[in-house]
Amino acid sequence: MSPAPGVRHQRASFRLHVILDAAPRAGGAPVEVLEAINVTLPSGLVVPDIVVTDAGATAEDTVSVDADAVQLVVELVSPGNKTMDRKVKPLLYAEAAIPYFWRLEFEPAPRLIVSELRGGRYVKTTTAFAGATTAIRAPSRSTSTRPAWPASSGQGAH
Repeated sequence: MSPAPGVRHQRASFRLHVILDAAPRAGGAPVEVLEAINVTLPSGLVVPDIVVTDAGATAEDTVSVDADAVQLVVELVSPGNKTMDRKVKPLLYAEAAIPYFWRLEFEPAPRLIVSELRGGRYVKTTTAFAGATTAIRAPSRSTSTRPAWPASSGQGAH
């Protein structure tokens, strides 16, 4: 059994969850923000740190959520999982056609790398630095075939 994530990881995960949950709640978007939930990909099962999924996919108490219902995955990079979070998982998520991938790096300084799936691979669209207010384009109904949550402006990465 792996040790639980450290305080910095848990604090950041909680804060990101709160930020990600606020915009869709305010706009009434049918999504759910979950931490450490099983996601079933074509290549197997993964457990992202945070997932934004269609609310219908979580209507029942299931053990996992299908990748088709996932709009965004977030990975928080820790010393023991750098290669998985930076290289392996993004490839698996792209293969599963998950539209958005965010990666929170802690070293050398905290920053959130925001990426969109384009042409079968993730392309960085924004980097949000700790302490700075950054507008991040959220999935929108006009650019996604999946139900999505409204864009929020002025939400900073913390």
